[in-house]
Amino acid sequence: MKDGWLNKVNWAQDGLVPAVAQETGSGRVLTVAWMNREALKKTVQTGEAHYWSRSRKKLWHKGEESGHVQKIKSIRLDCDEDVILIEVEQAGGIACHTGRHSCFFQRLEGENWVTTDPVLKDPKDIYKK
Repeated sequence: MKDGWLNKVNWAQDGLVPAVAQETGSGRVLTVAWMNREALKKTVQTGEAHYWSRSRKKLWHKGEESGHVQKIKSIRLDCDEDVILIEVEQAGGIACHTGRHSCFFQRLEGENWVTTDPVLKDPKDIYKK
C-alpha cells in the first residue's frame, strides 16, 4: 500500500490528529487519543489501534501491556479531514487505564463530576510492570 492516502489527513503542526475510538455495536465512545502518520499507518497495516503518546513521546499499541487491544472495524475521516474516527471491537471490554469500559466515565451533574461507570478490573491487576 502506498502512503499517498496519508496525505489527505489534515495533520496539525505537531504532526498529530485526534483519533476517536468508538465501540462497534453500541456506538459508545471509548477513548480519544492522538495519532501521527506512523500510528495511523500501523493501525491500517495491523488491524489494531496504534496511537502516539504525547506524554511519553512514543508510539504505542493499544493493549500492549493490558492485552485490551482494539480491533479495527472501520476508519473514517471527518469533513475537515482533521479528526479520525475508528470503529473498534474492544478486547476484554476495558478501554480505560482505570479499568473501566470507557474513558468517559464521569458525567457532569449540576456543578459536580459524578463517576457513573464501575471499575471492571483493578488497574494493578492489569498493569503488572
